[in-house]
Amino acid sequence: MPLTSLFPRRLAAFLFPLLALLALAPAPAGGAVVVRDTEIERYLRDLARPVLEAAGLAPDGVEIVILRDPAINAFVAGGRRLFVHTGLLAATETPEQLAGVLAHEAGHMAGGHLVRLADEVRRAAVRSLLGAVLGAAAAAAGAPEVGTALVLGGQDVARREFLSFTRTQESLADQAAATALERAGIDPGALVRFLVVMRRHEAAMGAGGDVYLRTHPLTDERIARLRQRVERSPARGRRLSGAMHRRHARMRAKLEGFLARDPSTVIARRCAGADFADAYACAIALFRAGRTGEAFARIEALLADRPDDPYLHELLGQFRFESGDLAGAEAPWRRAVDLVPDAPLLRLGLARVLVERGGRARLEEARRHLAVAVRGDPDAAPAHRLLGVVLGRLGETAASYVELAEWALRRGRLDDVALYLERAEAAGAGGELALRLADLRAELERARSEAKRRRRR
Repeated sequence: MPLTSLFPRRLAAFLFPLLALLALAPAPAGGAVVVRDTEIERYLRDLARPVLEAAGLAPDGVEIVILRDPAINAFVAGGRRLFVHTGLLAATETPEQLAGVLAHEAGHMAGGHLVRLADEVRRAAVRSLLGAVLGAAAAAAGAPEVGTALVLGGQDVARREFLSFTRTQESLADQAAATALERAGIDPGALVRFLVVMRRHEAAMGAGGDVYLRTHPLTDERIARLRQRVERSPARGRRLSGAMHRRHARMRAKLEGFLARDPSTVIARRCAGADFADAYACAIALFRAGRTGEAFARIEALLADRPDDPYLHELLGQFRFESGDLAGAEAPWRRAVDLVPDAPLLRLGLARVLVERGGRARLEEARRHLAVAVRGDPDAAPAHRLLGVVLGRLGETAASYVELAEWALRRGRLDDVALYLERAEAAGAGGELALRLADLRAELERARSEAKRRRRR
């Protein structure tokens, strides 16, 4: 019998606000779009490394994931995964501000707040449910007004205690962030400045607010306490290098060019600018607006000044590929890989061009690039899929199905994983492939068990 069937309909409705309470503990949405970009990912890793080390965390053990979402938000989930929205990246005006947000989230990780948050959510649920049960009993006894009061009172207590817990954790993460920034030689005042900006944003948005403000509740007391800490900080006023500031400006320009709803607004704002970031955003927006000739001219002009910039070569190769100029796309992609040979995504881009151009020699080269890509980034599902296609065209059927199974597993397509594993076995996978098949079967069973566990919640 469903739990809610035990309660009068009017009282059962009061259980639903608990969902809003639980929503304060964010988790990545299943349909969230993950953004992969070598330039931005490397900038974030370089920016985060000293901060994570100062927080007592191993930088290589923390995965930074970029989500395409205009909301200004960042959060930790799944242990050592730090999620950053594109909206937050675009909202930070300086690398110091972004470092402050990363340090704050590192404070949550180092302090074990995620585990404690889960425990507090369970306690809040129990308190709220207890109030609902007592309220239902009172209503059944003929006192609906008392029952309603008990339900509301139980939920109010749960909500207030949970929010108090959350504010405490946020304040602790602020102090941990200030310490980490100081140790990394970065002005912790940048975090205060970002929080003040968000506070003004909160006032402008009203009760609805932004996601960051709902998941990171701000108070004047919290900001004042952090400001007092900053005023006596030995790192006060310390800026990051000019190179990091330029990389931050490039990141924001790239996001603006690619993600703006209307590229014409970017063209109007950026194409008259004189600095590199303006020209970068302008070229991307021109291409998105269908003005490909102008876009190519802008990129080539930038390359004339920066011939060893891998990300300009990548951009030119991508735009030529998307325009259908496969022959013109190969050279810039090849140059990008030459300049950054340890970048899996760049090798994947070159491999796509080679596969589309065709011919056995290009397929063999694509295979080599993709093998390097999946070793460097085993979770890169598109690389596994393309490698599976290449191996199939080269006649290596069993190996092709193994790679396709890897792709399906990373996409959560568990039925397809089982199908590809059966086909790989039927094609005679032996030796090293047989070992990979065994590993994939074990991973498939773990994934199925986890899916069942989530459905039972």
